[in-house]
Amino acid sequence: MTTPFALPYATPRPSEPAAPYTFDPASQMNTCPDGTLAAVNYPVLMSTASTTSTAGSATHNDDD
Repeated sequence: MTTPFALPYATPRPSEPAAPYTFDPASQMNTCPDGTLAAVNYPVLMSTASTTSTAGSATHNDDD
């Protein structure tokens, strides 16, 4: 099998964080690096479409 011509010249993209926010266990909320809530940060909402978690969904009977 031969290697495609462009493969040796390809460079990997720099990795991006999975989300521009982290979960704060003390407040039980997603927070941005500057400490603001991700749920009210409109640029974050527009770029990620959601800040919700499915962590507790298994505890609700109507979430099937």
